[in-house]
Order: sequence, then C-alpha cells, then structure tokens
Amino acid sequence: MAVQDVELGGVTIRAGEGVLGLLHSANRDPEAFEKPDELDIARGARHHVAFGFGPHQCLGQNLARIELQTVIDTLFRRIPDLALAKPLEELDFKDTGVIYGLHSLPVTW
Repeated sequence: MAVQDVELGGVTIRAGEGVLGLLHSANRDPEAFEKPDELDIARGARHHVAFGFGPHQCLGQNLARIELQTVIDTLFRRIPDLALAKPLEELDFKDTGVIYGLHSLPVTW
C-alpha cells in the first residue's frame, strides 16, 4: 500500500493504492539477464528466482532441474527436427496473471 503519491516506471501510484509485485518479473530484468525476453536453455543463469528465494525456496528444485534436463535432452535426441510450427510473434502467451506461459505450443518435425 502506497503511503504517499509516488511515480514508478512512469506510472503514478496514489497514496492508499495497493501495489502487487510479481516475483517472476525479476527473471526478466535486463540488468541481470542478457536478452531477458528470449528463451535460451543454455543461458546457465543460476541467479533466477523461478524456484523462489531465501526461506521460500522450493524444496523440490533439484529434482525439478534433473527432470527438466532429462526431458529436454531426451526430447531433442529423439526428435532432432523439432521446431515451432508458427513464428514466435504469432504465439498466444498467457501474460495477464502470475502464471506466465503459452496457451498452446504448435510444433512440427
């Protein structure tokens, strides 16, 4: 809750108005990540907050990383010609809430 009027990112927040910070937006900080809006599975960025931070870190994050590595390696080994069936600009993203992603991901091989 803003205790006084303040301008943030070109938007005025009036005293008494609420502000909701979205944790996942931290993963798209251009000061922390080169080309933050591009998917780069080889980026190797270990300072993201996808699994939380500090006392709120996900206990299953190491298992999730192993599972993702196994799935991605297996997928591209078994289907090496896997590619998007539509240009990236035509994909329909879910970007109106806390969960960010795609409504669908059309692929071809």
